[in-house]
Amino acid sequence: MFIATEKIIHNFMTSREKILKINNEGKFICVGLDTDLKKIPAFLLKEKNPVLAFNKAIIESTKDYAAAYKINFAFYEQNGAKGFEELEKTLQLIPTNVLSIADAKRGDIGNTSKMYAKSVYDHFGFDSVTLNPYMGKDSLEPFLEYEDKINFILILTSNPGANDFEKLKLFDGNYLYQNILDRTNQWNTKKNCGIVFGATKITELKDSINSFGDLTVLLPGVGAQGGSIEEVSNLFKSKNRKNYIVNVSRGIIYKSSTEQFASDAQNEIINLNKIVSEIIN
Repeated sequence: MFIATEKIIHNFMTSREKILKINNEGKFICVGLDTDLKKIPAFLLKEKNPVLAFNKAIIESTKDYAAAYKINFAFYEQNGAKGFEELEKTLQLIPTNVLSIADAKRGDIGNTSKMYAKSVYDHFGFDSVTLNPYMGKDSLEPFLEYEDKINFILILTSNPGANDFEKLKLFDGNYLYQNILDRTNQWNTKKNCGIVFGATKITELKDSINSFGDLTVLLPGVGAQGGSIEEVSNLFKSKNRKNYIVNVSRGIIYKSSTEQFASDAQNEIINLNKIVSEIIN
C-alpha cells in the first residue's frame, strides 16, 4: 500500500518538484545510459538482449542513489526499431521517483517541433528533454507547453567545439551563450526550463552562475571529459544553490568490465554522492 501511494505521489509531482525533492535527499548524480555494445562486459554478449541486460543491472544497482538517468537517443537510434524497443524498455525500468531525461537535443520549427514534443513526452513519457535553441523560441514552444516537465536548454556545452559558436562575441560584448541564458530565463514563465552547462567550462560557470535564477542545471562533462565534481559542488555551495545534477556516464556504467560491474557502478555513484554531500553540508 505504501509503495503504491508513493508511486501515485511521484506521478503527480512536476519534474521540477521531483528534482528538488531528490536534491534535498542528497542525490546529485545523473547516470548517463550511453550504452555501447562494444564497451559492455563481454560475458553479457551471450544474453538475448545484451544492451537491456546491461541497463537493467546498472539501474537496479544505482536506483537508490541516482538523481536522474539520462538516455542518449543516439546510442539507441543507431539500431533502428530494435534500438527504440531497448530505449522504451530501459525507460520502464527507471523508478518514478528518479528523473528521466531524454538526451535528444531536439529543436525544430512548427509542427515538426510539436511532433518531437509529443514523441518525447506523450509517447515515451520522459520527465525532461535536452533542447537545442539555435532556431529560436518558436522551435521550443511546443515543449514549453508541457508545464509539468523540465526542458533542459543547451547554454554552454562541455565539448571543445562550444568555442565555435556558443562563445562567439555579439555586438553588445556578451557571448552568444550568455544571450541564450538571458532568453531562457525569459522563457521560464511556467518554471519548466532548465539549462545544460558544461562542467568543463568552470570559468564560464563561475561568471554565469549568478544569472541562473531558479533554473535547474544539468552539468555534463565530469569524468572522462575532464570536469571536476569538486569544483562544481564548491561553486554551487558558495552560491547556496542545490538545484543541480551532475551527469556521469562512462565513469559509472563502465567503471569495470568484470562480472561485478553493477556493484562497481553502485560503489562509484555512492562515492560521488559522498563527495558532493561532504562539500555542501
